[in-house]
Amino acid sequence: MDWRRRALWLCWITIAYNLVEGLVSMAFGWADDSVALFGFGADSFIEVASALLVLWKLLDHGNLARERKATRGIGGLFLFLALGIAGGAILQLTARSHPPTTVPGLVIAALSLSFMAFLWRAKLRTAKALDSATVEADAACSLACIQLSVVLFLGSLLFLLVPALWWVDAAAALGLALLIGKEGLGMVRAAQSASFTGGCGCGH
Repeated sequence: MDWRRRALWLCWITIAYNLVEGLVSMAFGWADDSVALFGFGADSFIEVASALLVLWKLLDHGNLARERKATRGIGGLFLFLALGIAGGAILQLTARSHPPTTVPGLVIAALSLSFMAFLWRAKLRTAKALDSATVEADAACSLACIQLSVVLFLGSLLFLLVPALWWVDAAAALGLALLIGKEGLGMVRAAQSASFTGGCGCGH
């Protein structure tokens, strides 16, 4: 199997899907004043940026300096997003505001869980075959999206069942920020390590 070609296809699929998901999620999040849903949509664009970094890296497969920069870049995108979501959630908690409905969050999270699970497994296999830290980091983006989908789904469902819990959306957003920030910090540290080899370490 041509794993490099497979990685390229996965990148393009990731870009196409997340552009649509991001626009829809952010539109509903903005209209319904849902920080969690808006942040989820913003994460979709982080996925797009991550896939673009993988494409850039694959143009010169085997270049360690490019592998390091791409991995560090993806980690930096995670940290930037985490700060943005956390800031929005804190503002929402301070204002004691909440979305009028979380039905869009439930639907989008459910769709994302099924599709991103497929992408995550495919990217992990590809990362192992290519022994690429960048592709592994991109797989981590997909895993983070799965985690975010679970948090968004549960937070949306809880608010739908118990509307009096006005803080649930903001709390879910803070949960997303913590998950994203932890993953991003790990990527940046790995890329800056003197022992970084470009290998993904899958299965080791």
